[in-house]
Amino acid sequence: MKNITDYIQQWANTYKDDMQNNIMPFWIKYGLDRVNGGIYTCVDRDGALMDSTKSVWFQGRFAFTCSYAYNHIEKNPAWLQAAKSTLDFIEKYCFDSDGRMYFEVTADGRPLRKRRYIFSESFAAIAMSEYSIASGDKTYAVKALELFKRMQYFLQTPGLLAPKYTDTLPMKGHSITMILINVASRIREAIQDECLTRQIDESIGCLEKDFLHPEFKALLETVGPNGEFIDSNMGRTINPGHCIETAWFLLEESKLRGRDQNIKELGLKILDWSWEWGWDKESGGIINFKDCRNLPSQDYAQDMKFWWPQTEAIIATLYAYLMTKEEKYLKMHQQISEWTYTHFPDKEYGEWYGYLHRDGTIAQPAKGNLFKGPFHIPRMMTKGYMLCEEIMSEIKKEIR
Repeated sequence: MKNITDYIQQWANTYKDDMQNNIMPFWIKYGLDRVNGGIYTCVDRDGALMDSTKSVWFQGRFAFTCSYAYNHIEKNPAWLQAAKSTLDFIEKYCFDSDGRMYFEVTADGRPLRKRRYIFSESFAAIAMSEYSIASGDKTYAVKALELFKRMQYFLQTPGLLAPKYTDTLPMKGHSITMILINVASRIREAIQDECLTRQIDESIGCLEKDFLHPEFKALLETVGPNGEFIDSNMGRTINPGHCIETAWFLLEESKLRGRDQNIKELGLKILDWSWEWGWDKESGGIINFKDCRNLPSQDYAQDMKFWWPQTEAIIATLYAYLMTKEEKYLKMHQQISEWTYTHFPDKEYGEWYGYLHRDGTIAQPAKGNLFKGPFHIPRMMTKGYMLCEEIMSEIKKEIR
């Protein structure tokens, strides 16, 4: 790559401009519920509401996104107000009497469904901590920490959360292990407590000891209680996007610890292995699922290209370049960025498509549902802008 400075500056400008003039305006206009508070995400290509059911995941995710953008992109009062409106909706309607959170609620907050895992709680916690930083209201940092400790209690108390399978198949999943790293890290920016770094240490140890399987050069999604390989369709599944997301969580933690070498090497190893599994050498983009023994993956969407694995790869490759200055990571960033920005953005109505076929053609044009909304894309743009600024700063120091 001839001129790294120009390349990085171009992407910094793109990320910031997209946030200010595309992604945030789209969701503020079409998603924000000005009657009940909170956010709608089931919107069509042009922003038309298709279903007023509210994803509780996205109540937290949107409140986080607005505060995160306010903290790092622009001090836009409309974004802070949207975050507060959504947090108010969360606190008023999204908690059950047992302290757990719902998965879906109606437009006016009546409960519809509750699920066995604690992802709603995870996103609410990072929303509270980020809003605390944005608003200066420290009570939200305290609320975030209290919710995090409640999450740990739910996870550590037998019988409180229903297992995915019966005792016939004891297992544990990568998802909760990795998400706790990010949740603890986000809360730690707003408030200090020893339980946060302790949880990060536990999750990192678990990833390295149990989920990382060198015999396949892969991070597996599901393993036995002590990391045992489960030779089934489920046990052989690799989710490259998830693994790449984990990689940048680790690279971030390494940087926060003064570039801790062991954590950095673990993050780079996971990124390299997962890129090899995930990058589609024929059609481009990060593919959804692979089987670690190269048997046919059984997921119906196994060869599709979803929006979020691409955004996580964009962040991870930038992080890897920041941490190593190895040009191969910048070339990977260029590969994934060119493919992603060619296929996903909707140049007519704004925002991005979410679901593409393997060849990059659009599978369906809606901009949101209960799982796609204002989170992965704006987080990538905000984090991407921040990383580009850091890289530029380091380049300037080297020139001096």
